[in-house]
Amino acid sequence: MNWDRRGVEIGPFEILGITINPTLHFYGLIIVLGIIAAAALAAWMARRDDKDSDHVWNGLMWVVVLGVIFARAWHVLFPSISSVEAGRDTAWYLENFFDLHDGPLIVWNGGLSIFGAVIGGILGILIYVRRNRLDLLSWLDIGAVVVLLGQAIGRWANYVNEELYGGPTDLPWGLRIENPPLEYAEYTHFHPLFLYESLWNLLTLGVLLYLWLNFRDRLKKGDFLLMYLVAYPTARFFLEFLRLEVAMAGGVNVSQVFSGLVAVLAAALLIYRHRDAIRTRLRPGQQTSEKPRRASQR
Repeated sequence: MNWDRRGVEIGPFEILGITINPTLHFYGLIIVLGIIAAAALAAWMARRDDKDSDHVWNGLMWVVVLGVIFARAWHVLFPSISSVEAGRDTAWYLENFFDLHDGPLIVWNGGLSIFGAVIGGILGILIYVRRNRLDLLSWLDIGAVVVLLGQAIGRWANYVNEELYGGPTDLPWGLRIENPPLEYAEYTHFHPLFLYESLWNLLTLGVLLYLWLNFRDRLKKGDFLLMYLVAYPTARFFLEFLRLEVAMAGGVNVSQVFSGLVAVLAAALLIYRHRDAIRTRLRPGQQTSEKPRRASQR
């Protein structure tokens, strides 16, 4: 049994004269841990909302399978700079689809996009909810809250794979990696973007969970999904300025542009849905500011 940062090699075993060395990848284990933790939180929230928590576990396969497929598909369509420099651009992935070393099917080597995962997960919820005639928006709200826990845990898979790091930094929490880009010295420390995202996701989880537990009756169904689509993409937009491993297409940072568009559209839709409440709250202030004017005119 051999251990390293990426996993543990179990074996060797000999089966029918064939020697095999199965490897337990920490990347996959961390992702699975994040999925289970998010599902357990979703089941608890469902019970608090007088829903059947069995729907969480019954629908989990739809969410996970489609989430992984879309997460990998996003990476294949918009590969990072390092993948492109290594010769693995979109055309290479499509031409080497069944390559069992670096091809699209080998997800444990990294290359899972959260954007694709969220799109696939929403599609999985949509399919399951429609098949079982459930309330779509309320389940999407639960999913929007718990996905933050899954993301917070899952980002540590990027740590074991030495992914998702930013530019050089002298800050005490700077991360040293084994194989830095060629233009940097071996002793260079980099921004641990996976840690920044993990902490931001935990903070956002705490805020949204508090709002869900105490104020969901005052909010509209779908609001928590929109709040998630504002909070995470906004953080991701700014972190992209630090990131070295970006996905470029047409000379633009795909992740940053997509994050910015999603955050702006979700914020606009959230404001539009609550426009009447916003107007009502603004009226008393307008009336108060007008009273002194009337008094002075008299």
